[in-house]
Amino acid sequence: MRLRASGKGLIGVDITSATVKLIELKRAGSNYEIDSYAVRPLREGAVVERRIRDMGEVADALRRAVESARPSSKLAVAAVPASAAITKTLTMPASLNDDEIEARIQLESDKHIPFPFSEVAFDFQRLGLNARYGDQQDILLVACRQQDVNQLTDALVQAGLTPAAVDVETFAMERAFTELRHQLPPAGESDDCVALVDIGATMNAFHVVREGRVTYSRDTVFGGRQLTEEIRVRYGLTLEESGLAKKRGGLPEDYQTSVLAPFLDTLVQQVGRSLQLYYTAGRKHEVRRMVLAGGSSVIPGLAERLAQESGMEVVIANPFLRMRINTRIDVQTLASDAPAMLTACGLAMRSAT
Repeated sequence: MRLRASGKGLIGVDITSATVKLIELKRAGSNYEIDSYAVRPLREGAVVERRIRDMGEVADALRRAVESARPSSKLAVAAVPASAAITKTLTMPASLNDDEIEARIQLESDKHIPFPFSEVAFDFQRLGLNARYGDQQDILLVACRQQDVNQLTDALVQAGLTPAAVDVETFAMERAFTELRHQLPPAGESDDCVALVDIGATMNAFHVVREGRVTYSRDTVFGGRQLTEEIRVRYGLTLEESGLAKKRGGLPEDYQTSVLAPFLDTLVQQVGRSLQLYYTAGRKHEVRRMVLAGGSSVIPGLAERLAQESGMEVVIANPFLRMRINTRIDVQTLASDAPAMLTACGLAMRSAT
């Protein structure tokens, strides 16, 4: 089965271990307008390692997000994690049309896809003529298990949305990065090579983006939930109270030195390790700038520590800086949520008009 192509007016839906996020974008000249958005929390364990474990909980949270956002469109696009997708560049005769390319992929699927073709959802994109052989064309193949697609589309349908496409998180991130570029200081004479660090509730993902494409990725199981849990244990709060205190402050005086500082030490070390492994892998392009994304990227002191330790210029992601905002949206709340909205934004940008 092919992954379905998107239509117009898509809502980007990002389902993570801690929240469901949706955003609806419309074209406003050469830029975008944010027409609606919402974020709703998920019960712990509903999504594990980016896969839905409790469909009822996810669908209910997404339904509440839709009711809150009141989007003008029902067409939605979600994304499978990069770890669940296979991407390959194939070379085929330039004379083949789309139907013939699809037939060739199906015929040769055992060469490219490590599971039965009957279980596969796939799509492809023509990349143009092969640089070396003029009678050949390069084809980008993207495939994943059909069950991963079905999970996402089922969640959308149960929330009252109409699935229009299933994307890959990496592609959504690359799309949103086109808006982040305007936040970055000039690269000077260095390569356009940026570290994008997405710090979520349970994982942090380190990416290197060069010329708009993700060229290196590494995931680490460590995120903001570890800090929330430490606050809960140390100060006898509920998880909800701990999460609010982490954002709003008001914790005892020893919080900075006894809880926050060790957490930042570990996180900074992990980012440094990921950067070291990037260079160890033989990458020649130097990374001089860093963008922080994800719900935990705004933890006080993190950006400053990373800038100090890495020697890089560090900014916190806000893909909405150049976008118009519908007057019914709370601008301050949107700005607070912006670093965590990168994937949802990239999905909504897929073909917003």
